[in-house]
Amino acid sequence: MNLKILGPVSAELDGRAVALDGSKQRTALAALLLAHGKVVPDERLTALLWGWDPPATSTNQLYTYVSRLRTRLGAGLGLERRGPGYRMDIGDARFDWDTFRGLADTGRAALRAGRYADAERLLDDALALWRGPALTDVTEYLAEAEAPRMEEARLSALENHTEAALALGRHTDLVPGLTRQVTLHPVRERLRGQLMTALFRCGRQADALAVYEEGRRALAEDLGIDPGPALRTVHQEILTGTLASAQAPERDRTTSAGRPSPAAAPTQPCAAPATAGTPSRQGAETGSGGWQGLVPAMLPAAPGDFTGRAAETREVLGALRDHQDVVVTGAPGTGKSALALRVAEHCRAGFPEGQLYADLRTADGGPRAPGEVLGWFLRALGVVPEQLPATPDERVQLYRTLLARRRMLIVLDNASDDTQVRPLLPGGGGSRAVVTGVGSPLASLEGTRLVRLGPMEPAEASALLAAVVGPGRLAEAPEAAARIAEFCDRLPLALRIAAARLAAHPHWSATRLADRLAPEGRRLGELRIGSLDVRTGLSVALSQLNRRARSAFGLLAWAGLSALTAGDAAALLGTEPDEAEELLERLADARLLEAWSVAGDARLRYRFMPLVGLFAKEQHPASVPTLAAA
Repeated sequence: MNLKILGPVSAELDGRAVALDGSKQRTALAALLLAHGKVVPDERLTALLWGWDPPATSTNQLYTYVSRLRTRLGAGLGLERRGPGYRMDIGDARFDWDTFRGLADTGRAALRAGRYADAERLLDDALALWRGPALTDVTEYLAEAEAPRMEEARLSALENHTEAALALGRHTDLVPGLTRQVTLHPVRERLRGQLMTALFRCGRQADALAVYEEGRRALAEDLGIDPGPALRTVHQEILTGTLASAQAPERDRTTSAGRPSPAAAPTQPCAAPATAGTPSRQGAETGSGGWQGLVPAMLPAAPGDFTGRAAETREVLGALRDHQDVVVTGAPGTGKSALALRVAEHCRAGFPEGQLYADLRTADGGPRAPGEVLGWFLRALGVVPEQLPATPDERVQLYRTLLARRRMLIVLDNASDDTQVRPLLPGGGGSRAVVTGVGSPLASLEGTRLVRLGPMEPAEASALLAAVVGPGRLAEAPEAAARIAEFCDRLPLALRIAAARLAAHPHWSATRLADRLAPEGRRLGELRIGSLDVRTGLSVALSQLNRRARSAFGLLAWAGLSALTAGDAAALLGTEPDEAEELLERLADARLLEAWSVAGDARLRYRFMPLVGLFAKEQHPASVPTLAAA
């Protein structure tokens, strides 16, 4: 078992990624790991998940998160209930934060003992564990509580690594990365002194003195203090030309493991230092230690058995090549997220500076605040937690500034409306966004290409079933496979669930599954396995409607008409035709109804897809009163 929090929170079991559901479940895992085997009380976990205003269902939701963690992480981890909370015993599992601390402590001891090559190697290994800002995809409450001390530990290790590299005569390699670090941390005096030392040893005394003067002004303006004794001593020794040279001979430019040192930049002359707030291009790209030199790669894996949607894939890829953002929309269960991730894999080479990803829907189905997502993205782009802007507008400005000279792909999944998405779009430059969502307001995003998904073609639906369950199981009963596809409305989510159920029951035939899906009263119950449930997306779409539209949803479904006009709906709901048409349009905007027109007839017609109709009846028993009386 491999457990990681130095970057996105993740877990690997036998070399395969463990599926984790959203920031809440990742927060629960990270909080238990950081407790190092101690009991974490329910109150503490609740505060880390929801802050000071938890939902009324927080206790049940917390139980669900922990239960799913226990199931997915397996028996190798001792995750158990203890008194008023939970504890986790990771046994012999590898935890990157513990590994980092061990290497950093050993490297610091080697540095103090004057074993500079050993210190550089150990600290190099420690910093290489960072895959991005620690706790990238947890809630803001856990990030605020834990990320600052973890970032401080990383910076301390980076400073120790730099000290060892300077002792080994590596000053030429260090300048670009140190320039970036001093720009990011202008009042961190040890880093500034190290940059001054490296510049002086490169024969650039004037640049070293300029770096000191910038630091003196920053300390005075930000903190109202003068530089400390250590930095003043470096300054004085540079003025007098008495600064000591390297303490050990220069060693090979790579570590014993064969990878570049975190402090190393591409071999070239020392770059000029950038002024505070304006990092040099090379320094910004190269970084110095840890995650600053890494390319963000936040995308989940696309389904390995992705099938069909060839025309839609071409359309999205074509729009991105034409420098357009894309909105992929469709009814719940049409495979919007899978298509977005598939496209992202196809065009990875076109966005060489990385990919950002965020699920804009919280675990309880609500919309995620753009400010929280901007915090994730800014940290992935190299902004340390203590320098994150406080207001959403400032975060947007910094986010777009950092993207302006980059070519990155941003995937915004499960968006609720245009107001949530606008602050997260990259703006000008070479970066582009792919947005997925159900709501029609997403069509109002300026300059975007709208790609709509509907049911799959019959051949595509059969191919998806075969891809998941294996072609042999279905080849013997092609008619049963076709029945299964139609019972699933040929929607990718329902098809994937049906195929997974068939794969999980090797003693079932395709005919048996088709027979189980045939009764309308049990069909939705059959289309559920693990965390996949066709009801989930429909519930989210329904929850975003007002009370009158939700009432109309059930009443219209129970009418059982294959086609509805506004006049039909008005008669069923006891309202005027104009009001009935408005309710029908709201349901169509939420992708809970399909709308179409007939040539020569000005009236629009609406209908329920079969699974949506079954869901509507399930939510609203036949005894619900009419809308007029509601």
